[in-house]
Amino acid sequence: MPETNTNFWKTSKRPLMMLAPMEDVTDTAFRELVLHNTVAGQLDIIFTEFTSTDGLCHHKGRDNVAQRLFVSETERNLLKEKGVKLVAQIWGNKPEKYYEAVKFIEANYHFDGLDINMGCPVRNVVSHGSCSALIDNESLAAEIIQATREASSLPLSVKTRIGLKRVDTERWMKFLFRQPVDGVILHGRIQKQMSEGEADWDEIAKASAIRDELAPDIPIIGNGDVLTIEDALLKPEKYHTDGVMIGRGIFQNPWMFQSSLSEIDIEKRLNTLLKHLQLYESAWAHIRPFPILKRFFKIYISGFRGAAELRKELMDSNSVEEARKVLLGTMN
Repeated sequence: MPETNTNFWKTSKRPLMMLAPMEDVTDTAFRELVLHNTVAGQLDIIFTEFTSTDGLCHHKGRDNVAQRLFVSETERNLLKEKGVKLVAQIWGNKPEKYYEAVKFIEANYHFDGLDINMGCPVRNVVSHGSCSALIDNESLAAEIIQATREASSLPLSVKTRIGLKRVDTERWMKFLFRQPVDGVILHGRIQKQMSEGEADWDEIAKASAIRDELAPDIPIIGNGDVLTIEDALLKPEKYHTDGVMIGRGIFQNPWMFQSSLSEIDIEKRLNTLLKHLQLYESAWAHIRPFPILKRFFKIYISGFRGAAELRKELMDSNSVEEARKVLLGTMN
């Protein structure tokens, strides 16, 4: 395992605050935006988008998949300035591909850690034996963890759920805490729930108790339905975790690592979206399609009179430049 002095899982303060990996969300532009909105010490670890090990090992598909690992120079500077670690999250179902992909990552990128996705609930991914499917396939999960460990000395974590078709926390956690991992991130839903229903933090607390018995040195991070920084700070003590991972909560308040939502006025909302447009354009230009950005408009343009009308105008735009003109017209 990595030496303690290079392993942030061992050396970072508690509780750890993390921003979850999210598909078509946590690219370099959005991560940099969050970092701009973060007070140093409030956020500890952020993650890339999900990156396919099969894709990284494919000579034709690699360039496209590798976009998910891109880190802009300005983001890299902010990571250093704010003291935030960046972890690459990978997924797949073939141990040999994990080994090859991780070797490629180590040779071409500079990440602070690796995370294996054993939690994504998307059905077509699970049907191929990846992500949440690994919860019911201990032998393959063990091979994947071992292959990743052998390929890299970077700190290694697993992000997962409390079960596949049913709650199976005890069996699955007993398995995971016997593996050579440095951290476990546990979402309090089973795969079958997708994002429905409430996350079961009592099961996360159960996992923490199992950790205390089997592997007290492995941190456990709780995930699910954390919508405010206040809640994020309360949950570790209540459920005995070493920290919290925030996912969809960032959509309700992209400034949560800096200010409460009540302190964000209209001008700040509009300027934040303008900043996001600029970062996206700078990072991706004509590489990624503009419509991906539209999912973010409601994040910034809500909670004030005229927001719905402005949001409709933005949704009708077809480029970064058109969206920028709409915003500047409103501000002037």
